[in-house]
Amino acid sequence: MDILDTEIKREAGTFTVTELSYALKTAIESQFSSVTLRGEISGFKRHTSGHGYFSLKDESSVIDAICWKNTLSALSLSLEDGLEVICKGRVTTYGARSKYQIVVQSVTLAGTGSLLKLLHDRKEKLQKEGLFDAEKKKALPFFPKKIGVITSETGAVIRDILHRLSDRCPSHVLLWPVAVQGDTSAKEVAHAIKGFNEMDDRTRPDVLIIARGGGSLEDLWSFNEENVVRAAANSLIPLISAVGHETDTTLIDFAADRRAPTPTAAAEMVVPVRTQLNENLIQTWDRLQNGLTNFLTHQKRTVEVTAKGLLSPKQVLEKQQEQLKNFESNIIFFTKRIVSEKAYALSHINQRFTHIYPEKIRKLSDKLSHYESLLESFSHEKTLKRGFTLTKTPSGTIVKSSKSTDKELIIVFHDGEKHVKTS
Repeated sequence: MDILDTEIKREAGTFTVTELSYALKTAIESQFSSVTLRGEISGFKRHTSGHGYFSLKDESSVIDAICWKNTLSALSLSLEDGLEVICKGRVTTYGARSKYQIVVQSVTLAGTGSLLKLLHDRKEKLQKEGLFDAEKKKALPFFPKKIGVITSETGAVIRDILHRLSDRCPSHVLLWPVAVQGDTSAKEVAHAIKGFNEMDDRTRPDVLIIARGGGSLEDLWSFNEENVVRAAANSLIPLISAVGHETDTTLIDFAADRRAPTPTAAAEMVVPVRTQLNENLIQTWDRLQNGLTNFLTHQKRTVEVTAKGLLSPKQVLEKQQEQLKNFESNIIFFTKRIVSEKAYALSHINQRFTHIYPEKIRKLSDKLSHYESLLESFSHEKTLKRGFTLTKTPSGTIVKSSKSTDKELIIVFHDGEKHVKTS
């Protein structure tokens, strides 16, 4: 049906339902092919197909809206109920049901107030889930071998970080370039965090820095998106957030293990100062050497003092020989005393009984003399003079068997000693 036919039938005052629906569709879609609409999102649902369906409302009216899958995934913010937005798109109708809707092509938040409300609500939600808990924060490595940086490859931020690292302690840096604002920024940043974490042990960095320069709330909004915040909270690699200037705050700051006020401060936070580290090592080495020297000096003095109270092996032997001689002298002395006492007793008995047992007394006297001679012949010195020797260990123990295991022995002659080694 062409427009001329429609106009003719309009003049005749008769339309079919289809004709009217088509006429309205044509009129509406041509009149509202590009519109900008402000309203509050209500009843948002994501279909299994990936499309988003919701309504836009104000104080007194509601209009249905649809956002196709490709458009929805490319948006820089997540759609949710209660969010006041400005949508750009086109109005279309569905004649079979006499309905119309707006096909959304872009969405932005309606002013700073709406952004702040969304930020506040999202922060409370994620905080209740435990994403910001202090006990989940990981410690930064003292001296990372590899540092992963997520930022724009063309901005001043990466140059500032590299320059500061070079000044403090040259390090191996892995850059994962991302858009730091715009429709694809949040998706790229979240992907970079997950990508670094999925690297193998040989290539994975020891710490991550997520950085960008300052900007407005809208400029930094990517770092308030849930997918970015969740990726940061789930990172197994310690993560430093360095987004914006010191006065800027984004939700990733709360999920990160540490927050740096600036990208340059993040570089200072992640590595020690090389020159200061060298000085500390030198000082530690000096203290170690001094401590070791003092310890050895003390030990040497202790050994010297102890040695003064100890006898040399020769002194020990001489002392043992002296003790042996004293023991021998005591034996001889007491033996002679006993013999003398017995001789006296025998003499006394002899005087009493000489007239009775003269022959027995004589024999006993002869035997006594024999014992005295024998005792004298058994003395230590007499034995050695007859060609015998005495074998003992350096500690003075008498060696009584050829099975002795001592490696060194002392052979005592009547006129001296000989030290010998045994095989």
